[in-house]
Amino acid sequence: MKTQHINIQDLAMIGDRRTCALLDKSGNIVWYCPKRFDSPSYFAALLDAEAGGSWSLEVEGIELEKRNYLEDSAVLQTYLTHKSGSLLLEDWMPLDASFYGICRELSASPVSYTTRIAYRPNYNRRKPELEVLGERHVSLEFDFHVHASHPMEIVDDIIICHVPAGEKAWFILAEKYLDRPLELMEEARELTLKNWRKVSQRITYKGPYEEQVRNSLRLLRLLTYAQNGGIIAAATTSLPEVPGGERNYDYRYVWLRDAAMIVSALARAGSDGEEERKFLSFMCSAMHRIPKPVVPMLTLDEQPAGTQQELDFKGYKNSKPVQYGNGASNQLQLDANSNVIIAAKVIYNRYDTREHWDTVEQMAEFLVDNWEKPDHGIWEETQKHQYTSSKVVASISLHYISEHSQDEAQKKRWQDTSKEIRKYIDENCITSDGAYAVYAGSEDVDVTAALFPVWGFIEADTPQMLKTIERLEKEYCQQNLYRRHLVDYDSRKEGAFLAGTCWVAQYWVMRQDKEKFEQIIGAVLNFMNDAGIMPEEGDPETGEWLGNVPQAFVHASLIGAIIDYKNEFYKSGS
Repeated sequence: MKTQHINIQDLAMIGDRRTCALLDKSGNIVWYCPKRFDSPSYFAALLDAEAGGSWSLEVEGIELEKRNYLEDSAVLQTYLTHKSGSLLLEDWMPLDASFYGICRELSASPVSYTTRIAYRPNYNRRKPELEVLGERHVSLEFDFHVHASHPMEIVDDIIICHVPAGEKAWFILAEKYLDRPLELMEEARELTLKNWRKVSQRITYKGPYEEQVRNSLRLLRLLTYAQNGGIIAAATTSLPEVPGGERNYDYRYVWLRDAAMIVSALARAGSDGEEERKFLSFMCSAMHRIPKPVVPMLTLDEQPAGTQQELDFKGYKNSKPVQYGNGASNQLQLDANSNVIIAAKVIYNRYDTREHWDTVEQMAEFLVDNWEKPDHGIWEETQKHQYTSSKVVASISLHYISEHSQDEAQKKRWQDTSKEIRKYIDENCITSDGAYAVYAGSEDVDVTAALFPVWGFIEADTPQMLKTIERLEKEYCQQNLYRRHLVDYDSRKEGAFLAGTCWVAQYWVMRQDKEKFEQIIGAVLNFMNDAGIMPEEGDPETGEWLGNVPQAFVHASLIGAIIDYKNEFYKSGS
């Protein structure tokens, strides 16, 4: 099967806002978890080309010409070329139609080709259960059904279909039996496009970097679990931050840390409020059922993430462990509470509401009672420290939300605590040369400090910020891309952190340096592929993509930086 040399940067994504599939440039589906983002995989060739399973399209001598999405939908069109002609492949997942699954349509091909469906259920931990129910109908585990335009056969637990040259073809992997598959697929396509139009109309962005913002908005929509509004951090698990290394994590969870960045990005991009308010509802609903301290991430069931479990896969570029679950779910991360509070503040200010106030109030009180404790920080370190970014975001979240309190004693308590935290930072979280330290007593700096003026904690041109940026430029910058600082690990061994690089670009908007912003954002956008996807990290020297994809945090950070750029340098709307 032609899935032996998968590169993360070649991937495109389709989805139905419940789950998704990832395709390479040859039209092979190399990642798919049925029914829900965090379900066990059916196709995982991305993590193990041999054992993971895939839905491959084998066309001799054909190459990618271009890919694009229809309108602002997730209907992906892949144009392939051959010396004898061209082939159009259209992939999509029905959105709120009569069935769920994956649909594939192919134009008349200049040459014959073969498709192979090697589904490997439960991360290849369960034997495939296949049954031929008709010449063009095969069942998978009784619940799933493959319907096709051409006859199929099963060979060695692989569904094989040969399509002659000059003939159109279509395939459906459905979550139920379809009595009129072609007719239902055609109906579902029209309904899917209609429903994507409805979703995309909730945000309309016009301005600089318009295509890149639209790409990022599409991916945030695709990473949204529409049933309850949860937005997962990424669609994949175990794609390495360090190739061949052990920094491989499952990101198919909802991180509270991401809340403020995502909600702010959606709101400021021109949203009508539905997506971000639903996201806030998701997080606040979970708070009612989770014991304190608040966990940093949630499953799509609004529960703490499960413990890490290893899988018997080779791993992307032999990077192990491959796993599901996330061990950071039990950490105290003060920024988790703080970011949900800031997200609430953004929604309250923009839409004149105080929804979920009881829960937001409880989270604020938790910060009042616990801000002095060391935590694991934004990067989920194993070592507890008094991380500066945790203190800063706690201080500003209490300050901002106090404006919405109708209880004068409560308002004063939150404001006094905010000032107390600020005093602690000024006295304890400054390096000997005057920069913001990673944590109290440290002499190192971190890219999170670029957000301090963006959050409104301090002005961008104060001596502390100038020294911090000077240190970041000298010690953490390469090719206009910025690394983060890690306590547990030498971050020089991983790639540049793209969300953090966007924060630095946003900082330079506040310094009114248009050229510097454009240089940094240009470096970031080198890591956006033709399908609009961006990874967590990128190697400044080789351009290699690192980490799970697509990264909601990165796309939201990019939107936020561009909105500030637009507001500062395109104030007239030009």
